[in-house]
Amino acid sequence: MTVKNNILIRIAGIYILLLLVGIGIVFKIVFIQVVDGHELREKAKKITYRDILVEANRGDILAADGRVLATSVPYFDLRMDLLAAGLTDSVFKANIDSLAICLSQFFGDRSWYSYRSELTNARKYAKNRRYYPIAPRKVNYLELQEISKFPLLRLGENKGGFIAEQVNKRMLPHNSMAARTLGMVNLDGGVVGIEKALDPVLRGRNGLRVHARIPGNTWVEVNSMNKVEPEDGVDILTTLDVQLQDVAEAALRKHLEGHGAGHGCAIVMEVATGDIKAIANLRRNEDGTYEEVYNYAVGESTEPGSTIKTATLIALLEEGDINLNDTVNTGKGKLQLYDHVISDSKEDGHGKITVKEVFEVSSNVGVIKLVQKVFKGKEKDFVKKLYELKLNEPTGIIIPGEVKPQIRFPGDKGWSGLSMPMMSIGYEIRLTPLQILTFYNAIANNGRMVKPRLVKAYLKHGQVVESFPPQVIQSSICSRSTLKKVHEVLEGVVENGTATNIKNPRYKIAGKTGTAQIAKGRMGYKSGGRISYQASFVGYFPAEDPKYSCIVVVNSPSNSVYYGNVVAGPIFKEISDKVFATSPEWFSDIKGDELKDFPQTKSGQLSKLEYIMEKLDIPCESNGKKTDWVAVQRDSTKIKTTPITISKKKVPNVVGMGLRDAIYQLESLGLRVVAKGRGTVRSQSVNPGEPVIKGSTVYLEMSRGES
Repeated sequence: MTVKNNILIRIAGIYILLLLVGIGIVFKIVFIQVVDGHELREKAKKITYRDILVEANRGDILAADGRVLATSVPYFDLRMDLLAAGLTDSVFKANIDSLAICLSQFFGDRSWYSYRSELTNARKYAKNRRYYPIAPRKVNYLELQEISKFPLLRLGENKGGFIAEQVNKRMLPHNSMAARTLGMVNLDGGVVGIEKALDPVLRGRNGLRVHARIPGNTWVEVNSMNKVEPEDGVDILTTLDVQLQDVAEAALRKHLEGHGAGHGCAIVMEVATGDIKAIANLRRNEDGTYEEVYNYAVGESTEPGSTIKTATLIALLEEGDINLNDTVNTGKGKLQLYDHVISDSKEDGHGKITVKEVFEVSSNVGVIKLVQKVFKGKEKDFVKKLYELKLNEPTGIIIPGEVKPQIRFPGDKGWSGLSMPMMSIGYEIRLTPLQILTFYNAIANNGRMVKPRLVKAYLKHGQVVESFPPQVIQSSICSRSTLKKVHEVLEGVVENGTATNIKNPRYKIAGKTGTAQIAKGRMGYKSGGRISYQASFVGYFPAEDPKYSCIVVVNSPSNSVYYGNVVAGPIFKEISDKVFATSPEWFSDIKGDELKDFPQTKSGQLSKLEYIMEKLDIPCESNGKKTDWVAVQRDSTKIKTTPITISKKKVPNVVGMGLRDAIYQLESLGLRVVAKGRGTVRSQSVNPGEPVIKGSTVYLEMSRGES
């Protein structure tokens, strides 16, 4: 082979090799563009751009009057970007000592030297951990404003590396009030209660911001078609009344502690609308304190005991030829049914009593005899009557966790010859407190059953965006004649029956006591040889024109007292008393001729006296020149005032004043005051008009001695 051919072969080989390389490059370019292009473009975009989630503000939960029950408060995590473009070594060294001193003084958790050493080392190894926390805890907005003025941090994100990341924390301004009903929030949203039920509308919709990387490894926000503005959640207007909730919780807590009970609940409902005005749930801890950890009112289903007898009464009146004046022989209070003995709470029984009295004194024997008389052989009709009263259906309250009622039907598993008699007195049947109250609320509401309402409306910027009117479950649960008789019986329970201990002369209460043994699963009603009880009272007030219904259930009272009238009744009464006393619509206006005597009036400030007299529509006449302070005289038609001259150099006349005003007058002149008793000032040791000697003591004798 000649040299020329050899050279040509080599050139051809090189050419073919280059051609193959070129084809490979072209193929790779096409492959990248077509096959891997989308993925690589997205990866490049992520390196150059990043999406920042902007959290929407969670809506507030409000009481019926607009007071905040649950709200989100912004807190901030504080960090430093130790590799920020503008954070040079010289800037860091010039400010680190001052920053460490400020952080140490502000948080008070460790020395400035410790802060300085930690941040200096963090700066040294910033490649491993660029964003370093500089605060031992989250800070609130006001604290953030102060910290942002610290050396180095005040230089901002680029030059000082300061980053404050907002984290919203859910707060309950009224502490644990209705906490379980309001609910809780975690990173995933609502956990229980209203927070969970309405999480989608409360949380709103998060927004999106696009940031781009610029030289110096710094990120800045840029305009983008992907930008989404956050949409804040709506506010929830509930039916809860802060004052009634406080009353219900306080009464429940006091009596649970007094009886050493395991747990209890109380619900207050507005009769006409079904609005839940208060819902309290408390459980005893190991240390004897009580807290709200579970919503027993909605989620605990138990055998209700005698409170179900009102449903039995309706069934008897609607189906049987029964009158309230008919008599029943309850004998010695014992009734043998198969191998089971039914007993009344009264040891020797009630003997021969009327149907009305059977329910007023809550005679188990009397109720079962009546039920056997009317429904023996027609057990299905009895259960159907309970179904017609909607006792087999959940209320459908908005918050999760409601337990479905359990009412067997003849033929169901577990049905026996004892089932109907036991169901008629509140056993072999399971209901929640809210389900029982909904039934009694219908009785108070002239037979109209309404759904329990906890949420009235959604609000945005204070304006209603969606409202939820009351919903009727059933227009009438029974006939008018039956309802009238039931009202009479429930009033009789308080006037003459098992709940006379809560009777009062100011307004009438109607309701029913309940005492039930608590079943312990397979162990039956005895566990360790001990029987646990559930005490309850459910009713409404004022009986003649019901405004509110209420149920109180106390589980496992441990001080050997367990009857519904003694344990639950006083809680009901304490709640109803306070509701009645704070409801002016239940008190008629006082006519002029009904005012027998003017109220006792003390000397004091004229402006306050005139304001009160105007509100009470009592004439107030001034004798002489008007001054800030006046003495008061009364006659049969009006109040008369006489000026009190106040001088900085002379002791004033404080006789007739209340103690607070007298102390104010004397101590403002530099005098010491010692008072004996209470009421109004009857005499003073230093006579009016004498010169003021600062530091001297004036002894006051009050109109009522010490007690």
